[in-house]
Amino acid sequence: MTLLQYLPALISSLFRIFTYIFLQIIPTRLAQAVLPAFYLLHLITTWICPKPNSTQVHGKGEKQLNGPVVRRKGHAKPLSTICFSLPTTSKRLHWLNISINTLLLLAAADLAVTPFFDTASSVVFTRMGAVYPDSVKLVVRYPNPNATEHTLLLVYREVQKNASDVSALWKDGPQLQLKEESDWVDTARLANLWPSTSYEYMLSTLNRTILPYPSAPIQFRTFPDPRLQSGSHFRFIASSCITPNFPYRGPLHRRTIRGYDLLADYIHSSSLPVAQEAFTEPIETSHPDEPQNDTVSGNVSDVDAQIRESKTTPITYITPPSTDFMLFLGDFIYADVPLYIGDDREAYRRLYRRNYESPSFKKIYESLPVFHAYDDHEFINNYGGEGKDIPPYDNASDAYNIYAGNANYDSRQPGQNFYDFQHGDIAFFVMDTRRYRSAATESDLASRTMLGDEQLSALYNWLYKVNETSTFKFIVSSVPFTSLWGHDAAIDSWAGFPSEKAALLNVLHSVPNVVILSGDRHEFAAIEFNTNDPNSHIVREFSTSPLSMFYIPFVHTLRMRSEESFISNSSSVDGSYEEVPYERAVAYLPKGNSKWSTFEIDTRDVEKPVLRIETVIDGQPAYHFEMVGVRVRPPNFTGLGSFVVTNVKDLFEKIGLQPRRWF
Repeated sequence: MTLLQYLPALISSLFRIFTYIFLQIIPTRLAQAVLPAFYLLHLITTWICPKPNSTQVHGKGEKQLNGPVVRRKGHAKPLSTICFSLPTTSKRLHWLNISINTLLLLAAADLAVTPFFDTASSVVFTRMGAVYPDSVKLVVRYPNPNATEHTLLLVYREVQKNASDVSALWKDGPQLQLKEESDWVDTARLANLWPSTSYEYMLSTLNRTILPYPSAPIQFRTFPDPRLQSGSHFRFIASSCITPNFPYRGPLHRRTIRGYDLLADYIHSSSLPVAQEAFTEPIETSHPDEPQNDTVSGNVSDVDAQIRESKTTPITYITPPSTDFMLFLGDFIYADVPLYIGDDREAYRRLYRRNYESPSFKKIYESLPVFHAYDDHEFINNYGGEGKDIPPYDNASDAYNIYAGNANYDSRQPGQNFYDFQHGDIAFFVMDTRRYRSAATESDLASRTMLGDEQLSALYNWLYKVNETSTFKFIVSSVPFTSLWGHDAAIDSWAGFPSEKAALLNVLHSVPNVVILSGDRHEFAAIEFNTNDPNSHIVREFSTSPLSMFYIPFVHTLRMRSEESFISNSSSVDGSYEEVPYERAVAYLPKGNSKWSTFEIDTRDVEKPVLRIETVIDGQPAYHFEMVGVRVRPPNFTGLGSFVVTNVKDLFEKIGLQPRRWF
């Protein structure tokens, strides 16, 4: 058999390999040219290349005799023929190979073109956005195909202490103006609420007829009042990067987002098994130059394995604190992966609707407030607006604001997408890293900006305000702050803006208990930023992604330490001095299609505020870290926290007063 007869087999094998990569590893845009080309090339070569016949030697030791074909050891069996598209005289196997390739091409086409044709125009949903001590933002989509606009009423009530008591009357909340021009979506602010109080709401017509959706009241809890200096104990989730049905699981899962399914199971678990010595020490790599393994010594990565290995370690089942919200750090949609949808307003809106129609995401947004930041794929890959709102900013931001941005906290500067908020004594600043960033072609590194002057000034003002009033300060950046990631991160992350980063980092070192949250890289890493000033503070970054998207096995782009370092002023035990890198990865976990980090905050002990991090990969806890913070001087106004809120409210009720709002 000639080599030419194996050409179709080679092309078919390459086609199948590339299709597997596209469907299971990375939905690269190169596939739109590569896959059809290889599929057609296989058909052409199958037609024109010489075919084996019954008189040829089919394999080592196989001959055509006067009787039936005699197959000896070495002949390509049917299974091998199917797997590798090997030449065969069997028409059945020949057409089976072509059919397999056709099905693979259809699967790839299904993944690529579904975002264009799945309009999700009838999706109905409601979710919680920004939560305040005295109000909450609520988003509703309720289309009316027989009109161009209609009005609904939001009704609410306080959740009763006795779950079986449903006698409390519904109160009228704000009206929702749903219009076709805004894609039947409106965001309303429900005000005059009490801090640290649980409420529930429904949707109704203006004559107070309850609508069929939602089928049951949706509950939320207002945040504590930060003016009442009481300790906090809660947790929140952070992650980024999702796309439905990836890795590809077939046409029946077009709206499945597996990361949200796993996250819902995690959040709704009533208790967690934790070894008693867990969360006692920070997890660090055994050697700063080597990546950390998934299972870390001295902490709980696999509870069952720990039980098997150590019978003396008691296991305690604990009820975790409430999960109060989720920070989504960007790439909620992929407008350009695997194909760019175009600079079209309806196309961007369609991608958001598709995600909201996902039953996976519904498990989250009906039970948990979600606060958003955007990144590049809400626009187009590696987008930078240069402060000019260059295309496709207008159409892309229109869809983002309707489905995400309007429900975020209001920026202190009108018309901006960066914002800050408080949860008790914990402060957050969410940056806009796309709208004002300089072009990648800007050659003057000193003049490059990620944030722009107005946003940078707002960030510095926020740091000044929360420096001595908030225990932990979280800064959200959609892209990594560290410069340890290579490849395109050298341009797209903060590494590409060295002067602005250095100036900001210098300020952050002067503020205690600063934590940076980031995503984008489809890997997890825990980074520490060190300083040679003994009076300054270490800054930490936790970068977590994707929630439900690709990761690339065998290709890792994170360096474990920076080349720049300093000699520590404090000598080690043996009298030598330690060389400390300015940036160091203390954990690096690149594998996994689904990653999120849970941040548990406990500031009830003023002298020992604690931040605990748990990173979950593909549904399994993989990394734990505990940070004991520095005590922060309380503000001038002090109080008794939720005790005050509860007892003042009860006092008013006892004397027959029902004030409509908190002070």
